[in-house]
This record gives sequence, C-alpha cells and structure tokens, in this order.
Amino acid sequence: MDLATAAQNGVSVSWRPSVEFPGNLYKGEGIVNGTPEQVWDCVKPLAGTLRAQWDENVNSFEIIESLTDTLLFSRTTTPSAVMKLISPRDFVDLILVRTYEDGTISSNAANVEHPSCPPNPGYVRGFNHPCGCFCEPLPGEPNKTSLVTFFQTDLSGYLPQSVVDSFFPRSMAGFYANLEKAVKKFFG
Repeated sequence: MDLATAAQNGVSVSWRPSVEFPGNLYKGEGIVNGTPEQVWDCVKPLAGTLRAQWDENVNSFEIIESLTDTLLFSRTTTPSAVMKLISPRDFVDLILVRTYEDGTISSNAANVEHPSCPPNPGYVRGFNHPCGCFCEPLPGEPNKTSLVTFFQTDLSGYLPQSVVDSFFPRSMAGFYANLEKAVKKFFG
C-alpha cells in the first residue's frame, strides 16, 4: 500500500490510493481550540451555517431535500482553485449527521444523483466518494477538539493528476488553519 504523509502546524494529512475510484483517500487529523459543538458549528455542511463564511473551498451549501433532521440531500458549490486551473465545481451528496454518546459529532457523505439537482452550467460536477468528518472531545481538555477528516473526491473534468495530488494535502492543511481562526472569530 502506498501511503504518504505531510504535517504542518500540528495537522497531519496522509493519503493512499482509494479503492472507490482512481484517486486518493485523504485523511486529516488535528487538534482545534474550541469545544466539539463550536467546531461542529463551523464545519457542518448545511445551508445557512458558518462554513461558507470562512472555508475558502466552499461557495455555498443548499439543502435539496431533508429526509429527517439528520439525513439530507445537499448541493455544495466550490470556487475555482489553483490559479483557476481547477474550475468551479458542484457536488450532490447524501449526508448523515450523527451524535455519539461520548460527545463525538460526525457528518458522513457520499455522492448521489437527485432529480431536483441536474448539473448546472458554469460548474463541473464532482463526486464525493464516502467521506466525512469527526469532531471528537479530548478527555480532560473540554475546550479542545480532535478533528479527523476523510476525503476521496473525484474533481472530474480534465485535470492532470499532479494538479489534484498537489491541491488536496495543501488545501486540507489550510482548512485546519482557517477553521482555527473561524472558531476564534465566532466563539472568541
């Protein structure tokens, strides 16, 4: 198994080939200053939440259909990236949100097709293979959260694999740094 790891500012990003598609499964791990609820409020992938206000890789979230209060269809749009080598994308996912007895909060998602959300002009339809994030309480550290993220995203389009391979680890490390700033800004 090929496995690569990068570390930056206390954030570890590792990756290996995905079994879901011809790309990589990326795992990010880091400690964020903030309670699990505060961190969750900043990362939850739902319409009208804080995420689109601070995450440079998200333009918007739209709830297409709610099946329950924890299971929904969502559309996410992203801006262009890497000096516009990566054009804007949209993703349609089924998202399950769970809260566990130990206080862990997770979102788990996978791409789906939904009749109310055909591809949009101006966006390349990307595909999130099973992915998610886990906001876990740190024992003895009530104001810190262990955040573990998993991504295996097929950006689609005609991107050289080298562009994708260089984008994701750097983007994930930046996500953690920006999240730390967002928690401080919104919850001080």
